[in-house]
Amino acid sequence: MQTILDSQFRRLVWAHYKLHGRTMPWRAQPTPYNVVVSEIMLQQTQVERVIPKFESFTKRFPTFAALAGAPLDEVLIQWVGLGYNRRANYLHQLSKRVVGSYHGLLPKTVDDLEALPGVGPQTAGAILAYAYNLPAVFIETNIRTVYLHHFFADRSGVDDKEIVPIVERTLDVTQPREWYWALMDYGTSLKKTIGNQNHRSRHYTRQSTFAGSSRQLRGTVVKLLAERPLNRHELAEVIGDERLQSVIDRLVKDGLVEEVGSRVQLKGR
Repeated sequence: MQTILDSQFRRLVWAHYKLHGRTMPWRAQPTPYNVVVSEIMLQQTQVERVIPKFESFTKRFPTFAALAGAPLDEVLIQWVGLGYNRRANYLHQLSKRVVGSYHGLLPKTVDDLEALPGVGPQTAGAILAYAYNLPAVFIETNIRTVYLHHFFADRSGVDDKEIVPIVERTLDVTQPREWYWALMDYGTSLKKTIGNQNHRSRHYTRQSTFAGSSRQLRGTVVKLLAERPLNRHELAEVIGDERLQSVIDRLVKDGLVEEVGSRVQLKGR
């Protein structure tokens, strides 16, 4: 009986994908580099915002070697508008590691991938599936929505540990890359029609409001410094926020900006 239900589920997901599958530049060319850049960019950022930044970013830095060889300030300038600028630093450091330790070839094991900056278990699984078409098992928000809707319809507080075996059981191992694309697109559709089901997950946390947040303030500082170095007083004249000095201190600690004399500037400028 369970085998029949799983088979019906797969048919439903594939049928939706056939009719509503989305086109994305990293899907058109799922090279290891394109996949890594897109996965890091897509962390907590919507596809619609990522696509134009992905296209301009990969045009400027088309390979791991090109990205690794660029100064961090250029990488941050290309990243402006995506937010969570720490991800740009992770991607820059990841590229240096791939070039320096793996001769420019992205590794193919979970352990090696998770050892790279900015890559956790779920991102590692996504990279294996999308870049190498390997039947890795992973969960992200859209995938979780699909499984909560179909297999835990009357449950709240569902742990990912309960979902993982079902993801593994229903995985189309003959074409895992497209299967996950299909799941992602179906999950996106479900969010629009029945709402985000992730509130029924044990791991759900509501994202804080962006407007007025420290995240927005960090982004504003980086955007200003992408134009030219400024001292703290000049920044304070533009940004009248009492949190500014602590935000600058945090950006310095995170390795995104540096102070040279009295000037604050993007790292490596």
